[in-house]
Amino acid sequence: MEKVAYKELEAKFEELVSIRRDLHMYPELSFEEQRTPEMIATYLRELGLEVKTEVGGRGVTALLKGGKPGKTVALRADFDALPIQDEKSVPYKSKIAGVMHACGHDIHTASLLGTACALSKVKDNLHGNVLFIHQFAEEVIPGGAKAMIEDGCLNDVDVIYGAHVLSNVPVGQVCFKENYMMAAGDKFEIVIEGKGGHGSSPHLAIDPILIGSQIVTGIQQIAASRINATDPSVITVCSFDGVSSYNIIPDKVTLSGTVRTFSNEARELAEKNIRQIAEGACSSAGATSEVNYEYGYPSVCNDPEEALRIKRIGEEIVGKENVSESPLQMAMEDFAYYVRKRPGAFFNVGGKNPDIQAVFPHHHPKFDVDEQSILIAGKMFISLVFDYLNGSQQDSKEFSLHMSK
Repeated sequence: MEKVAYKELEAKFEELVSIRRDLHMYPELSFEEQRTPEMIATYLRELGLEVKTEVGGRGVTALLKGGKPGKTVALRADFDALPIQDEKSVPYKSKIAGVMHACGHDIHTASLLGTACALSKVKDNLHGNVLFIHQFAEEVIPGGAKAMIEDGCLNDVDVIYGAHVLSNVPVGQVCFKENYMMAAGDKFEIVIEGKGGHGSSPHLAIDPILIGSQIVTGIQQIAASRINATDPSVITVCSFDGVSSYNIIPDKVTLSGTVRTFSNEARELAEKNIRQIAEGACSSAGATSEVNYEYGYPSVCNDPEEALRIKRIGEEIVGKENVSESPLQMAMEDFAYYVRKRPGAFFNVGGKNPDIQAVFPHHHPKFDVDEQSILIAGKMFISLVFDYLNGSQQDSKEFSLHMSK
């Protein structure tokens, strides 16, 4: 039946490409999605699935009931876009000024819709159910996953899988990862209050720019000297706002940046040290500081058994030579919330293709990927569903046959 579902998916490829390109032309920002979830819900209703809208806010879920009793597999895709001007020269270039799908969420959505269509054709052969989770607002903290979970989207789910297309991995490849895969992502802001003055008389001022520079230097050393080297972390100051005249020392400057870690220990150490460095530098210079530290998404930690299931299925679909272990990624993903509640795993499919200029990094104004990735992700989802729901049934049959001999 998997092969039948594959054929159904392949037969829908042109339609799925049209859906993807429509989404690409009419992208919607995080927490502002309206047209996109309406389109998704309409498509899923036409398949005869049990559809819920406004899940956690703007999310959509659809339940496909298999012909035989069993467990429930959840598959998740995100559908929000980014505040970036599309600079590609393609017919499906974004028509919304300053907004584009620069991360592949349109690919994810099209692939999951295709998966739903294909599985609905063979549902009588499934020993269990499939829940399709179409999530809003992955790109902006606090994200949509947490709200959808709080609204009950995982209540009857046994396992969950998600996929992300990558523009730096050749199309036709699949990447898996056991345990930690993507980092937790936090942000911080430090406001330094000094005493302004004239640049010719710095001794009469308390220079927040000088203090801020010392804080930046200290923060950049946290990962190297205060966190275990075997526990990967990145701490980066990304903005230093102290706008003033060339000869005027300002009263105040603001620093902001990001922290990426995997373990809770590293995360807590990063926050503790940022606060200590800011307070110490300001106190010794007679200035004051206010540190605002916001926890973002936790790290994505895949269930080892489910990650190895992805590896095995990937080798069957694209060949062993096209499956590799993903390196640790310092980017963050709110899929992390799902795998904290249920066993599951996140994986990547390649989308890079130099022949069509699909080579630019994520969040780049010319970002694009090969649309064949829709089929690869879809086939992975289909096989994961069959393997999880029907695999145990096949094992039981083989055991019964063995015992009867």
